[in-house]
Amino acid sequence: MKHKTYDNSQIINGIALGFSLFFLISSLAAAIYTREWGHVFLNWYQIMISPCPLVTDYLEIGGLSSAMLNAGACGMACFLFMYFLKGESRANTMAGYFLVIAHCFYGLNFFNMWPCFLAPFLYLRQKKLDFKSNLHVCMFATSFSPFVSELLFRYTQRSSFIFGRVQMNSSGILLTLLFSLMIGFVIPAILPGAHAWHKGYNLYNGGLAFGLFGFFLFNFLFRTMGLSPHQPISHINPIYEAFGRSYRLYANLFFIILFAVCILAGYFLNGKCFHGYAQLMRDTGHASDFSDKYGMPICLINIGCEGFLFLLYINLAILFTEGVGFTGPTIGVVLASLTFTAMGQHPKNVWPILIGYQILYFLTMYLCFIDGRQLSWSLSTQAYINGVAFATGLCPIVGRYGIRAGILAGFMCASMCTATSALHGGFVLYNGGLTTGITALILLPILEHYLPQTREEIKSQSANLQAMIALVDDLTLEIRHAHNEINFGEFETPAPAFPPKENSTSYEEDYTD
Repeated sequence: MKHKTYDNSQIINGIALGFSLFFLISSLAAAIYTREWGHVFLNWYQIMISPCPLVTDYLEIGGLSSAMLNAGACGMACFLFMYFLKGESRANTMAGYFLVIAHCFYGLNFFNMWPCFLAPFLYLRQKKLDFKSNLHVCMFATSFSPFVSELLFRYTQRSSFIFGRVQMNSSGILLTLLFSLMIGFVIPAILPGAHAWHKGYNLYNGGLAFGLFGFFLFNFLFRTMGLSPHQPISHINPIYEAFGRSYRLYANLFFIILFAVCILAGYFLNGKCFHGYAQLMRDTGHASDFSDKYGMPICLINIGCEGFLFLLYINLAILFTEGVGFTGPTIGVVLASLTFTAMGQHPKNVWPILIGYQILYFLTMYLCFIDGRQLSWSLSTQAYINGVAFATGLCPIVGRYGIRAGILAGFMCASMCTATSALHGGFVLYNGGLTTGITALILLPILEHYLPQTREEIKSQSANLQAMIALVDDLTLEIRHAHNEINFGEFETPAPAFPPKENSTSYEEDYTD
């Protein structure tokens, strides 16, 4: 009896569907666990009408059940686009999906995602680019969603804003429409250049590009206009407070089940074995598409293993240091740590970066001790928990330059992770990607100077264009046009020697988030 096989695109779509359904089921379980039954949709509405700069905790604004529902709804919307648009889902599509659901716990919701998500389709249509091949661009654009909520609900109201009450006006709606159109046409232009700055050593390429553009937008909208930016909303949630502002037990059970299912699914889809995963673990992660090289079943195993590693790190940080617990942002960044598990991340090239964070902590604690001062932060401070998840995007440095370089990258990234959000006022969700991008810009020239042999090895290798994703043209259409021009005027057109595959695409520029 033959076993049914699934291609990479089907498995990626299946991951999106599975995660989304798991969030929706978890929302029901969370309502029972927290006794929020009867208030879930009202709390979800509260999430959608609230301004949400970093770091707005949706477990505080709404609740655990409503935040899970928010992630499930946003994830399901992404899945429907992945399923119904013609073409194949790729590793970058999955990366976009993971970033969407990750931020559904702090800053992204089912309302503010749509203007940023839909705007790039106008650009794709104007340029006649394939929608499905560039769906990840639309997903990554949701990084600017906090701007949407701010412009709609608070920017033009200023002092008249009241939490929990919708007060939109024509000025706010017009500003939001203009902002969304600008995002749709600017994002595709700024992304390819960012990759050239860090040469692929920051997997969160969009974080660097978005952060710098957000720096301009924030200063134009607030500093230039003489307006003081608002702080993140603070709201007393009695249920959240009763749990000590941390759903540690629930979150751990949630992730243990989720990651175990990923490993088991990968195991069975891989022919009931883990063959190939050891080879993936030896990959440098630089300009690499794991789904093409090793297959999505192996990537599923990698998702589970990477998830367990980061979950262990978070639990140890919370257990041994004083800070936050399993808040909305903490739950979100555990999901964010999975973003590039099919495009460069694996436990072997991630752990040195985690060590770098710890070395900074212990060194700073020692220096403060000998100076007679008390350290003002810890590894479980929210900003450092968020930062370390995105710092894993520097894993290609570990793969190419070694463990010591990776530890240094983590050390440097940790020292800057609390400062970068002030540049854009917290209105760009991929702040961690901005920090990693700056780290790569500083560290990479130093590494290339003192380790030139590695740089020369990289130059001699051909770039894997499938792993450096950008706007994708339809190759089939290009070939047909060129063929028609060559054979113009002939009655019979000979068949091409190498007929294009259905839905094949080419001319990919550098675009990862």
